[in-house]
Amino acid sequence: MTSPRHFEKRHLIRFHHCDPAGIVFYPEYLVIIDELIEDWFTEGMSTSFADLHAKERIGVPAARIEVDFLSPSKIGDMLCLRLFVTRIGTKSFTLMVEASVDETVRLRAVLVRVVASLDGLLSIPIPESLRVKLQPYLVTEVHHGRETTVS
Repeated sequence: MTSPRHFEKRHLIRFHHCDPAGIVFYPEYLVIIDELIEDWFTEGMSTSFADLHAKERIGVPAARIEVDFLSPSKIGDMLCLRLFVTRIGTKSFTLMVEASVDETVRLRAVLVRVVASLDGLLSIPIPESLRVKLQPYLVTEVHHGRETTVS
């Protein structure tokens, strides 16, 4: 696996994402980001997000979300979503998600996700099997969708 990497997916902005002004209603972006994270687990890291929760009883809830809304998106726009890992800690990891249309960045988000036992609802150390799958996505910096390698 070549490093650095990011997970990339396209997402069509639909009517139901938009508010009466005709632009994406900001909470919809959080749903889109969550769907991206679920797809990243399943498609990018070959880890069934459903099995992680239902069988392994491990979740990755949000502990912190910081979002910069840089330019509005509207119905018919095709977002290019890019996900990067910027930090892997003991019990949590940090993601950076960038959404753009053509070369215009529409949104940039930083998310801290905690690894937690669903049985005790307490944070737990990141399982080694997950840590290994996070590592190829780890970058030090992201500037307009281009990542810098972790040394």
